[in-house]
Amino acid sequence: MSTAMNFGSKSFTPRPPDKGAFPLDHFGECSAFKERFMECLRHSGYESAACRQSAMAYLECRMDRRVAQLMANEPLEKLGFKDLINEKSEEKPEKS
Repeated sequence: MSTAMNFGSKSFTPRPPDKGAFPLDHFGECSAFKERFMECLRHSGYESAACRQSAMAYLECRMDRRVAQLMANEPLEKLGFKDLINEKSEEKPEKS
């Protein structure tokens, strides 16, 4: 006698993440940025909001290394850094 019960028997079909997977940085091209981010996390008690600037720099490094295909180029606004980009542009002095 079978005790398994299949109510509606819907099958689950996995799908890849929306932004894809992060390939490993085998050559350590962005390891300095990663270490700065990890150090910031340790100093802030693992409060990621305090380390957003470091996180943004790390992701920029990964996007800049397109030859190694570490990350597809994506606007930083879409990655949640719109407010930091606005701050950065306000800090730049205007040229006359």
